[in-house]
Amino acid sequence: MSSHRAVLARTALAAAVPAVALLAVAPSRRRAASDSRGYIDSTARCAAPATAVVFGSTDGSRVAICRLADGDLEYRGVRVRDGARLITEASQSADGAFTAARDGIEYMVTSDALVISAGEKVIRDEPMLDFHRPGSTSAPSAVTSPGAGPTSSATPTTPLPPPLPAEKGAAGSS
Repeated sequence: MSSHRAVLARTALAAAVPAVALLAVAPSRRRAASDSRGYIDSTARCAAPATAVVFGSTDGSRVAICRLADGDLEYRGVRVRDGARLITEASQSADGAFTAARDGIEYMVTSDALVISAGEKVIRDEPMLDFHRPGSTSAPSAVTSPGAGPTSSATPTTPLPPPLPAEKGAAGSS
């Protein structure tokens, strides 16, 4: 009987070790190095004299909203998968959301999500996993929703628009 228990214990341990290792590795993938200007070595970073208003990341993207020296806002986003980037002017709505548009595609950034849409049709709704508001008194947070299930962003039904020129160093920097 004791040898049976030993076999069960070894089997349980063998199954548990990979799961623990996965948990230890997964968070590092989500948390890219950052400072008060955005993500280091990324398009989602505000170059001086611009300052970061907000920046965040989803499973598939990193974004930063920068305040330029003239007071205008700039959207700086990069798709992690292939390094496709977008840098364009941005605006802030009364409810605090930031929006940018290029070629009929709108990018909306909130502390909860990056929503990419074409007109009224949502192409992707990517939940924020890491969101920062430099200069705020609250600590950076990873946003989670209790009981949230899979989202449509995992397998989009509408193809994404063609990628923009790839960000230098994107390969292996995700």
